[in-house]
Amino acid sequence: MSYQVLARKWRPKRFTEVVGQAHVVKALTNALEQQRLHHAYLFTGTRGVGKTTLARIFAKCLSCEQGASANPCSTCSACQEIDEGRYIDLIEVDAASRTKVEDTRELLDNVQYSPTRGRFKVYLIDEVHMLSGHSFNALLKTLEEPPPHVKFLLATTDPQKLPITVLSRCLQFNLKKLPSDAMVQQLENLMQAENLPFEKPALLSIAKAADGSMRDALSLLDQAIAYSEENVTEIAVQDMLGTVPRENLYNLMQALVDEDASRVMASTHELAQLSADFSGLFEDIIDILHQTAIIQALQRPADCVGFDEALVDQLGKRLSPEDVQLFYQIALIGRRDMNLSTSPQSALEMTLLRMLAFRPVDQVSTKPEKVSERDESVKHEFPTKAEHVVNATVQDLASGEGWSKVTETLNLKGAAYELAVRCSVNKVIGNQIELVLSKEHESIAAEGTCRKLEQALQAYFGQKEIRVSLELTSDDIDTPANKKDQMMKQRQRLAEKYVEEDETIRELKLSFGAQIVPGSVKPIGE
Repeated sequence: MSYQVLARKWRPKRFTEVVGQAHVVKALTNALEQQRLHHAYLFTGTRGVGKTTLARIFAKCLSCEQGASANPCSTCSACQEIDEGRYIDLIEVDAASRTKVEDTRELLDNVQYSPTRGRFKVYLIDEVHMLSGHSFNALLKTLEEPPPHVKFLLATTDPQKLPITVLSRCLQFNLKKLPSDAMVQQLENLMQAENLPFEKPALLSIAKAADGSMRDALSLLDQAIAYSEENVTEIAVQDMLGTVPRENLYNLMQALVDEDASRVMASTHELAQLSADFSGLFEDIIDILHQTAIIQALQRPADCVGFDEALVDQLGKRLSPEDVQLFYQIALIGRRDMNLSTSPQSALEMTLLRMLAFRPVDQVSTKPEKVSERDESVKHEFPTKAEHVVNATVQDLASGEGWSKVTETLNLKGAAYELAVRCSVNKVIGNQIELVLSKEHESIAAEGTCRKLEQALQAYFGQKEIRVSLELTSDDIDTPANKKDQMMKQRQRLAEKYVEEDETIRELKLSFGAQIVPGSVKPIGE
């Protein structure tokens, strides 16, 4: 007996065997049980998700000799002949090879005649969007006034190409791509039924490569079984698919977390020697960061699909949520711009180096220059040109220009810097710093931003015990930003006064009627 490929051998023959399309199965099952049968059904979706499979099962439900129901007997001659593809009242048509109007008219000439054996004559037209405009017109006439014994089951990967007049006369069911976990479970069940050894990570790689198509997954599994001599291991599947070995991917991510640029570059060169698919590697990095962000948000271990749970958990503990979001965004942009680079390898290298270069300064782990005597365990980087910090105290913040001076030496960036200069110190009690912020700037007081400011102050004073609290106020407050604005306004007034009093400017005004353009005068250095 000749070998039967897995995609055909394990093709579902009942609704209960269909994976990942519960919304469609439920609708068809209810229609059959309630005998609310439409004359035309349209199944849409990408390749290999079960369009024609569902159509054939539905045809079997309609034609079963035990009666039309959602649970065909699968033993009567009608059910068996449909499973074998030779039932006379199920007419299957590949529209891609019969696009001419003459073919469609020839097909529909027999619509008026009653079915030979069953209660319905079922037309299953695959890739229906390939029909010509005249063919659609011929089909439309039958769809408008179909005989009661005829059912049309249409399938397409591109419903946008169907005329709206055809779409409006069909019940449309959109089939989804299958989730990876559902595909892995199905592949695992299949391998156990076939009594073949396998490694689950190998099935994960196959499911990921199939991109939501169960038929593609089964075809890849067939190939993997042959490639690995019926022992489907992760290494064999990676060799077959040409994907990056997990060990290399993990080494790359570890180097990134350790902020070791030399190891990052060494990892990319090693991947190039393995002829790695850098586009796929971009996707792997994006997936890892996505799962890391999820475990950080949910505060529980990840249900990882495709990656080692220990790696994702480790990244979640070692990277801050801000870093994960930053890396994720940089990776997305890097993949988008990959084709603009001189090579995929250089695109990945620049993306990884960009991740290291754009990390917030106050989160970069470097060797400390000085450590507070009050806590030898505190290791941090003091701000540049801030050696006077050793003699500074937290209480100095509440006096005179103390807060303004400190905010300029904290090396804060972005939102954290804006928060610092928009605040004013209300009071300092021990290591507790109470800041006030105007309600109009409430939007910048996010929890993560406040935490960055607190961490920067802890590093500045060398005290982990420092805590920052924030109060909102409607009163006018004296902040570093306000002082800077006032200083800039004063400089602006002096600059305008200087220009107005300049002898050359006066001569130009008297001689030529020249005027100073409003807003064009700027202080030197602006």
